[in-house]
Amino acid sequence: MTSDTADRLAPAHPPLVRSFHGQTLSDPHAWLRADNWREVMRDPALLAPDIRAWLEAENTAAEVWLAPHAALRTQLVKEMRGRIKEDDSSVPSTDGPFAYFTRFREGGQHPLICRRPAGAIAGETVLLDGDALAQGKAYFQFGDAQQSPDHRLYAWTADEAGSEYYTLRIRDIEAGTELPDLVAETTGDVLWSADGAYLFYIRRDTEHRPSFVYRHRLGADPAEDTLVYEEPDKGFFVSLGRTQSRRFGLISCGDHDTSEVWLIDLASPLKAPVRVEPREAGLRYGVEHHPALAGIESLVIETNADGAEDFKIVTVRLATPGRAHWRDLVPHKPGRLLLSTSVLRDHLVRLEREDGLPRLVVRTLADGAEHAVVFAEDAYSLGFDPGYGFDKTEIRYTYSSMTTPSEVWDYDIASRARALRKRQEVPSGHDPSRYVTRRLMAPAVDGELVPVSLLFAADTPLDGSAPCLLYGYGAYGLSIPSGFSTARLSLVDRGFVFAIAHIRGGTEKGWRWYREGKLASKTNTFSDFIAAGEHLVAQKIVAPDRIVAHGGSAGGMLMGAVANMRPDLFAGIVAEVPFVDVLNTMLDDTLPLTPPEWPEWGNPINDAQAFATIQAYSPYDNVAAQEYPALFALAGLTDPRVTYWEPAKWVAKLRTLKTDTRPLLLRTNMEAGHGGASGRFDRLEETAMIYAFALAVAGR
Repeated sequence: MTSDTADRLAPAHPPLVRSFHGQTLSDPHAWLRADNWREVMRDPALLAPDIRAWLEAENTAAEVWLAPHAALRTQLVKEMRGRIKEDDSSVPSTDGPFAYFTRFREGGQHPLICRRPAGAIAGETVLLDGDALAQGKAYFQFGDAQQSPDHRLYAWTADEAGSEYYTLRIRDIEAGTELPDLVAETTGDVLWSADGAYLFYIRRDTEHRPSFVYRHRLGADPAEDTLVYEEPDKGFFVSLGRTQSRRFGLISCGDHDTSEVWLIDLASPLKAPVRVEPREAGLRYGVEHHPALAGIESLVIETNADGAEDFKIVTVRLATPGRAHWRDLVPHKPGRLLLSTSVLRDHLVRLEREDGLPRLVVRTLADGAEHAVVFAEDAYSLGFDPGYGFDKTEIRYTYSSMTTPSEVWDYDIASRARALRKRQEVPSGHDPSRYVTRRLMAPAVDGELVPVSLLFAADTPLDGSAPCLLYGYGAYGLSIPSGFSTARLSLVDRGFVFAIAHIRGGTEKGWRWYREGKLASKTNTFSDFIAAGEHLVAQKIVAPDRIVAHGGSAGGMLMGAVANMRPDLFAGIVAEVPFVDVLNTMLDDTLPLTPPEWPEWGNPINDAQAFATIQAYSPYDNVAAQEYPALFALAGLTDPRVTYWEPAKWVAKLRTLKTDTRPLLLRTNMEAGHGGASGRFDRLEETAMIYAFALAVAGR
């Protein structure tokens, strides 16, 4: 779509003009923000006709550009689907008399949730058939699902619009029917009481924020459910969890800097929740439980208290849970970031990251002896699942690398024996020896070394001629794992180098790495990504004019920023659900994520310096009259995290100002939200569009 076409579709709305801290902001594309966005989240048909027409015209223009690449897209989907075992299933996880698992049928888009008797290989019961439940729906996504303690009932949630409003239902497993206890518009979290007579769940407030914990008595009218907890701070989100011992439910409240945990006694569900430690700015903690640690009922807490930036583990008597009584169990070690902790009867298992690589460490509670589960590759992804049960000595982990398909292992803590339970099958074939994975360290502008993970075919010439897809995120302390992906092989097999830049804003090099990529230091994220691209060129690994950058959500902000800062470095940029209208969004405290995001970006409403910092890098505010690389933005109409109008406004402004004729595409999924299409094969169609764009602009 040309800028002239866009102008014809845009109604004659005056710009939105506002003043903050002595600065006047004029936003000519503010009309694309639907005033009734809350209603649109529930029913996309309520979108204003003029906005819908503009988005659909952009979709049509994107399809026109992509049309010559239709055969390539079809081939890419065929390849990617050929690498998926269509009738795949997960490794069953035993809970008492049953083992629970998910599986897919051949050709099915959605999972089936199943169980069978523990230790058996037959006797399957399908608890929920995702394909049947999704029939006739444009979008369908399971949320949380939990069996009742007596295994008679199954509580499950599903989102049918992509807006993250989940409906809670309860299935009678033997009858195969739903109870009348239907609760609409929950967050998807589910928690059973120990006797199975009550369920806890969360509702959102009018700004779509998870704020209210309710207790539902089975058989009662949901309209009469009891409010158990109400979050008073609009900047805090609420979630539900459970200790490994199943003794307590956990109400976890927090933003990106601060947390607070309340205990629900699942054996006495009518009791009021008990707070572990009052919130304190900058204090983060998570809670586990042990019924008899050294003979005393205790809590085991992972925390950054007392300057433990990379976290430590403390213990405390359940009777006196406050911070004044915390005692170190695993002391803080700078540079060793604790990622998660699970407590079993005799052991404490922690997942940690040091020198950029994750590892599992097992501690015997009786004597404090520790050992690590060791892995051989230089770069890999590691996940840990404690499963069900407390009185056990076996844990499960998932391992993969950029060349090694995912493997599920059971590990016996006592004997240290490993048992491979599943290796990801690639039906069309996969030979790891045909691929190479490497890790480089790219020098940043301030001397820091940025890890970069690479995947390429063994026969790809590293002479500076190869195209590259360079992926980045860099926010919220989230790290991008160097794991296996069947989809990206379609690029690598065509001569691409696939690279992940582990930039600041993540925690690949500890919490400091995150701290130095947020708030006033946010621009480190952008310069790190640029440094990664420049290093790949300098090392003659990739071609200087054939790099395609890719990022989504907060990584989409990264894409918008580097497009403004170094448009010459990239042949193309793909921005999925990109958070590009940072200043306007952080100035709007009615949006779902704005108050919880202020600790990440700053509060420009109250803080003039935060306003100036964000204004200086916000992609939408810094679009300039200059040449840009080819750009492809993807959005979701019902996305509550990055609202559709952010990429829409960004593209509209680019159409007005950019001085080149390179492609500028916007595709809005009119039936989905932040995660895109919900079906596993439908998602491949979106990936194929992205890869076709990358191949085209990189000259392949």
